Amino acid sequence: MRARLVAAVVAALIIGGCTSPTAAGSPQINDVTVFAAASLTDAFNKAGDEFAKTNARVRFIFNFGSSSTLATQITNGAPADVFASADEANMRKIVDANLTDGAPTLFAGNRLAIAVAHGNPKQIASLADLARPGLVVVLAAPTVPAGRYALDSLAKAGVKVTPASQELDVRSVLNKVALGEADAGIVYVTDVLSAGARVGSVAIPEQQQVVARYPIAVVAGAKSRQLARAFVDYLVGEDGQSLLAGFGFSRP
Repeated sequence: MRARLVAAVVAALIIGGCTSPTAAGSPQINDVTVFAAASLTDAFNKAGDEFAKTNARVRFIFNFGSSSTLATQITNGAPADVFASADEANMRKIVDANLTDGAPTLFAGNRLAIAVAHGNPKQIASLADLARPGLVVVLAAPTVPAGRYALDSLAKAGVKVTPASQELDVRSVLNKVALGEADAGIVYVTDVLSAGARVGSVAIPEQQQVVARYPIAVVAGAKSRQLARAFVDYLVGEDGQSLLAGFGFSRP
């Protein structure tokens, strides 16, 4: 009996030594929740991967959408560690509500382009062409930064366009063009680059351009404050700026 008991104890110790540490003894995975403008989708997914290479046990949870929607969600109490907006107006809403941990920092710039169907079958060459009868043009809603920028650009060109639809964010505009549901739409240069061969691009001249300026801030009460701050610092630093440039963003 004693021999069997000793054997059982030894077996248990061997098995226990081969198992992974208990949950209590394991390094904790820290979630960093980032609310970011839809135009940042590809760049931030890559930035999260790069940041995690030197910051073990971090997991990013991204919520991409229109900056106006994200700002509303945060002011209504949605939990977020970082907010990155495609304009300063929506960041101002967060600042005015005392929901930032420190002052926002400008970290990127962007410009507009006309997205057209692959091969540009409608032969669109300028903003003026978007007013042609029969052309299906989609824009982001005017409450969305990209939609407001598009209207400002059209106003500079003296062009009036009645959009077939007003989308909730700029990526929805891009997708409608890519899927052939629209002939053209005004998006960011970075969106056109992200689409690759799915869409074509028509440049908007400097005198009709609107430059988007992107601020970022740690949200007050962030659960992962130190990692959130480190992620912001990464994006503002040389490595982050180089990564963003690779996606078509300019320095702020």
